[in-house]
Amino acid sequence: MPSRDFSLHGAIDLGARQAAARKQQERRAQGGGAPPAAASAAGAAGGGPFVVDVTDQTFNAEVVERSQSVPVLVDFWAEWCGPCKQLGPILEKLATEAGGKWILAKVDIDANPQLGAYMQQMGVRGIPFVAAVVAGQLLPFLNGAAPEPQVRQAIDQLFEALRSEGILPDAPEGEQPAAGAEAPAADPVYSEAEEALQRGDLDGAKAAFERILAADPRDDQAKQGLALVDLSLRVRSLDPERALQEAVDKPGDVQAQISASDVEMVSGRIDDAFDRLVGAVRRSAGDDRDAARKHLLSLFELLPPDDPRVAKARRGLQSALF
Repeated sequence: MPSRDFSLHGAIDLGARQAAARKQQERRAQGGGAPPAAASAAGAAGGGPFVVDVTDQTFNAEVVERSQSVPVLVDFWAEWCGPCKQLGPILEKLATEAGGKWILAKVDIDANPQLGAYMQQMGVRGIPFVAAVVAGQLLPFLNGAAPEPQVRQAIDQLFEALRSEGILPDAPEGEQPAAGAEAPAADPVYSEAEEALQRGDLDGAKAAFERILAADPRDDQAKQGLALVDLSLRVRSLDPERALQEAVDKPGDVQAQISASDVEMVSGRIDDAFDRLVGAVRRSAGDDRDAARKHLLSLFELLPPDDPRVAKARRGLQSALF
């Protein structure tokens, strides 16, 4: 996640977006169809009181207007985006823990092209992307996925900055941080990893996560953080199109298949990446087979252990090996 200045100075004013949305709703009401309130209720169904699905039609009511009374974090995501599926559950968990101190609004950019286009107009080119909306002002907040401790810390820092500017009231004495009532004490090494990520220092973040795992090899959050950093380090030296084409041209080259699987992972094509490596294991032998197997296991660390895609790929790997 890149460094962010959490000041609202220079933030995007959603007033024009709000006015345009109101006109659109008026035209829709004149032409028939479901009223905004009905669409809003449908979007909120199943999301719990602090997590709401937002559409092109309900963004004004659910985000802009609601932000006048409570901060709203807007999670822009898509079904094909693997990192989105890592970040989304973390945000939902923290929103539930916060108990209404802030609201999480989720936007599927594929199902809501107007909001997807609006995100691009803000200069955002990739997802997951999270924006904070306070008093009708939109502040770009987070880009990319990260383990829960880093996300929790970033949200706490956001609200601390907003309180210091007088935009939000001070938290009552003894109240837990905004991200959730169960926030643990900050781990200095996790803080070091977060700071390194904010600086874009992937090597520093990798070293910090490795120290955490040296002390506690079972720390799943550190495993996921390290896996994300390792993937980023590998992919930044690749030409994605060339890597994918080379894998097509050299089906027996295990290293080419490994590189292509990394490209597919960062683009959200998780099943394709897993299937590619299972196929490489099935077709190869000796050191090549072991390299493909180990790389597949390392990619599993990017997802929660109970992710059904991991379970499916594990079954495929077992079949390929035996």
